[in-house]
Amino acid sequence: MKNLFFQDRIAIITGASKSIGRATALELARRGAHLCLASRDLAGMQQTAEGVRSLGREALIVQTDVTSQEQVQALVQAAIRHFQRVDILVANAGIYVRKPLVQLDIATLQHSMATNFYGAAYCVLATLPHMLERGSGHIVLVSSFDGKKALPGDAPYASAKFALNGLGEAMRQELAPRGIYTSIILPGRVATDFMQGLRVPRIQPPIPAEQVARAIASAIQHRRAEVIMPTRVLGLYYLNAIHPRLGDLAVRLFHLQGWEV
Repeated sequence: MKNLFFQDRIAIITGASKSIGRATALELARRGAHLCLASRDLAGMQQTAEGVRSLGREALIVQTDVTSQEQVQALVQAAIRHFQRVDILVANAGIYVRKPLVQLDIATLQHSMATNFYGAAYCVLATLPHMLERGSGHIVLVSSFDGKKALPGDAPYASAKFALNGLGEAMRQELAPRGIYTSIILPGRVATDFMQGLRVPRIQPPIPAEQVARAIASAIQHRRAEVIMPTRVLGLYYLNAIHPRLGDLAVRLFHLQGWEV
């Protein structure tokens, strides 16, 4: 039954050349969706497209830099022109930007915001008129648990993810009455390129990208507003909500920010 929900639906996925983006493309293809793949990495997208096509689904490749509003507009137009509609948007493209506050500068913040916030916002605003006209659609914002509890050293990344969560909160409330649903996905550490050069404590092992992809598919199908994962991070989430200083203490005790290597 789960395949019938996605059968022949059209999904745009940004950051589709690797990691969570590739895993999500393959997961949705297994469930019956056709994909429009977006990334700056053409070779990586081609590999993702081969995987999608091997599952019997169609894959359109559109090389896109999400920090360019014009390129994002062209991406959405290409998807609509090719497939005649867009049912799902997964705004996944992101970069991990770390810098201690004592070294932080505006250029670093802007660099993080350009992809992690504005890149997603461009995708939403480009897709929204089409979804509003059709009166249906689902938008997934791939955020981070760092957007709920910022870790030391992660100020540039966490700031952008907090902003993305705020956008998603407003979207969910404003758009649901118009038939457009929003899901915010907030994974903890994920086994992606982001982890290169960073050693994390044993209490916080990275989860596979495929686990996040399954959570995204489930959130779309069941219209889940927010998914925090894995479940082990919920303890920190609730502790921080009840008493932020206790949340800070837990971060320090377990050195959850990790160690650069």
